[in-house]
Amino acid sequence: MVLTALRGALGFLTRLPVGGDESNWDAFRCAPVAFPLAGYVVGALVALPLLLPLPIPTAAALYLVTLYLVTGVTHADGLADLGDAAVVHGDADRRLSVLKDSQTGVGGLLAFGLTLVVLALGAFGLAGAGGRVGLTAAVAIALAAEVGAKAGMATLVCLGAPAHEGLGSALVGENSPAGLLAVAVACLPVVAL
Repeated sequence: MVLTALRGALGFLTRLPVGGDESNWDAFRCAPVAFPLAGYVVGALVALPLLLPLPIPTAAALYLVTLYLVTGVTHADGLADLGDAAVVHGDADRRLSVLKDSQTGVGGLLAFGLTLVVLALGAFGLAGAGGRVGLTAAVAIALAAEVGAKAGMATLVCLGAPAHEGLGSALVGENSPAGLLAVAVACLPVVAL
């Protein structure tokens, strides 16, 4: 069951060719622990450029490219939508309507641009950290970033309430706060690192 859910998580959260089907999706929807487990896979893959004997700027750029190749642009699109909704004037219904709008506005561009700068600076720091704090620490930080991000998603799935019918409600509607125990246990190895 967990491996099926993990395949569903990787199929949903990444561009990896894992051959996900409806049974994998259904298992993933009901197993929030699959989020951080997928984070381990993503983190290990995106940390690979940090292991190569490359100049710091090249390793940082390759880290970002690998992150894009593994995860795609779905998260970037969601971030831009969130940025647009954050700056719109009006009530909650108006903000929700902006989330569904396919055009990107100034708020979305700003949110995405700032995030890209922060991510690039972080990648530059990680690539340079190999010489200062050790390669193991740099890889552990990259791994922790991905596992932590996916644990955050699992927390939203377990504690959140869907704003409307759609993809989010397919995940949130299937889970409860009880699922966070398995998520926390799955995160213990990266905390130990």
